[in-house]
Amino acid sequence: MKKLLVSLTILGVSSSALASCPDYMNHELRKLHSKETVNLCETHAGKPMLIVNTASHCGFTGQFEGLEALYKQYKDRGFEVVGFASDSFKQEDDSEEKAAEVCFVNYGVTFTMMAPTPVRGDDVNPVFKHLNEKTSSPSWNFNKYLVNAEGEVLDKWGSMTRPDDKDLVAAIEAVL
Repeated sequence: MKKLLVSLTILGVSSSALASCPDYMNHELRKLHSKETVNLCETHAGKPMLIVNTASHCGFTGQFEGLEALYKQYKDRGFEVVGFASDSFKQEDDSEEKAAEVCFVNYGVTFTMMAPTPVRGDDVNPVFKHLNEKTSSPSWNFNKYLVNAEGEVLDKWGSMTRPDDKDLVAAIEAVL
C-alpha cells in the first residue's frame, strides 16, 4: 500500500482524490493511436472536465480547434478536455493513424484523446454509459458533457453548440 501511495504521489494524485473518484471513471482506456492507457481517476480526478464524443470525418470535426482553444485557455486552472473518438455514427476513420492525424496534426490537439469506442448502444464504454444515464445518449458527434471536479455530470450540449458558445464558456468558468 505504501508503494502505491508513493507512486500516486509521484503521479500527482492524492489518495483522497482517487478515493473520491466516481466508479465510471475508474477504467483503463486506451489513448488514440497508442498502446498507452489512461485511467481518468489517476489522471483527471479532482478536475472539472468537458467530455466530448468525436469523429474525424464529420461536419463538426472543425470543433477540434475550438476544443483545443478551450483546453489551452483553462488548463492552468485545472480544467481538462477529454475526447472519445467514436464510430457510433459511422464517421470515424477506419485507421486510427489517420484519425490521430486529423486530431493531432490537422487541429493541433493536445488534450487527451481516447481510441475509438462506442458512445451509445449495448457496447457503450463505461464513461459514456454513465453520461448517457445522467443526461441522454449523444444524437450525433461532438456532444459535450460538463463534469465537475467531483465527477458529477452538470450539463450536456449538442453538436450545434460550438466550443466558444457563451453559455458553455460561462458554465465552464462557473466550475473552475
